Amino acid sequence: MAEQLNDRENSGLADKLMQYLPARLRPGAAVVPVVRLSGVIGAVTPLRPGMTLAGLARVLERAFSYRNAKAVALVINSPGGSPVQSRQIYLRIKQLAAEKKLPVLVFVEDVAASGGYMIACAGDEIFCDPSSILGSIGVVGGSFGFQDAIKRLGIERRLYTAGAHKAMLDPFLPENPDDVAKLKALQREIHQIFIALVKDSRGARLKGTDDVLFTGEYWAGESSIALGLADGIGDIRSTLRARYGEKVLTPVIAQPSGLLSGLLGRKSPGAGQLSAMESMAGLPDELISAVETRAIWAKFGF
Repeated sequence: MAEQLNDRENSGLADKLMQYLPARLRPGAAVVPVVRLSGVIGAVTPLRPGMTLAGLARVLERAFSYRNAKAVALVINSPGGSPVQSRQIYLRIKQLAAEKKLPVLVFVEDVAASGGYMIACAGDEIFCDPSSILGSIGVVGGSFGFQDAIKRLGIERRLYTAGAHKAMLDPFLPENPDDVAKLKALQREIHQIFIALVKDSRGARLKGTDDVLFTGEYWAGESSIALGLADGIGDIRSTLRARYGEKVLTPVIAQPSGLLSGLLGRKSPGAGQLSAMESMAGLPDELISAVETRAIWAKFGF
């Protein structure tokens, strides 16, 4: 009898102590860490950093190492960008998911296109809004031709190279058909890498043919699901509650900011004036970057 009373007292004490533990540390708590992946991929300027593996590595590590995690949720809103950074981020997510044995659920906001869709393919399941845009599985590159403009301005182009193709596609020289052919061959090679990644990730879920899916075209949510590019319509809150219960915890794992980021080395204390001068010097580049970024988003109507 005494032993039973002691067991009850201990159990009651344990329950009281449990109330003071953070919710995520309580036994049985369903936790799904959330990582937001937003913006152009790989476009980095002094004032407008894009998504890169170097910038996301620590956040992804924290998300996949979260105690009591049942899965990891990725919220993606990206029109694409660097194919290299896109694939590296995709691979890191796949590696961490395999190491930690955690499913990855992807939720598309406005856009997961081009490199943004490549990253989305790291998910075991992809959910989207009916108005989300997905796809754009292709490769694009562009430039301008200024050779006539500099002639009218009386500017003489002086370019010195070692290597027959070092000045390939120089915007101040007339376009060379051989250079364009080389660029298109390079794009086709990168495109095949993208196609293979999508096929490997989505597998039998893909319903469209290659000449439909891989032309660079993009679709809204319902059409994306019909083609097998996504798995269903769903927002993060409703989907996770339906799957893991009403009390599921969804902590957002973000980059350090403010004072903490300075202590971690993202900003150099005492270098404010130098930083301001560097920013002023980089304003032309920043303006060009802002225009390019806007153009990438505008392609998808945003």
